[in-house]
Amino acid sequence: MKRIAVYCGASSGNNDIYKQAAVRLADWLVDNNLDLVYGGGGVGLMGILAQEVLDKKGLVYGIMPQELVDRGAAYDGLTDLQVVPNMSIRKQQMLELSDGCIALPGGPGTLEEIIEAFSWARLGDNVNPCVLYNVDGYFNPLKLMFDDMTNKGFLTSDDRNKLFFSDSLDDIYDFMNNYIPPIIRQYSK
Repeated sequence: MKRIAVYCGASSGNNDIYKQAAVRLADWLVDNNLDLVYGGGGVGLMGILAQEVLDKKGLVYGIMPQELVDRGAAYDGLTDLQVVPNMSIRKQQMLELSDGCIALPGGPGTLEEIIEAFSWARLGDNVNPCVLYNVDGYFNPLKLMFDDMTNKGFLTSDDRNKLFFSDSLDDIYDFMNNYIPPIIRQYSK
């Protein structure tokens, strides 16, 4: 692993535990010689994460749609900032540039990005492991939803085990380091 895509919010949430988790994740990235690939923002958890990685002399690659750059959301001083036409291209380029995906707590955009990355893994379009950094149980309802999908036959157990929920960065590292992508689904009539 060389680069990790991190999905996180342009908001910081209303509890300092989320900011602290962003700092811990940034330190973990640098300590493990992993570059950060993220949405390029300078606000919320995005800004905290990027600033901490940069402060620790890590590398930060941002990818941001032009419309968000025009609104002033871009973080100045990144290692590299790619400006792309839209969110779909941003998400695809983040996956192409990275070797793994981690979601910090966030809003609908964060959730949409990590779920799309996992869905693409099941289709064979993303070989990267997908992890939800489950800070203070933030993603527990989603974990239950994926377990329920499996119990009701909408998701195989093998594929369910390819989506990792944890609040331990050591466990996350082990999962990502030992990850084997899902077997590409085949369909029969």
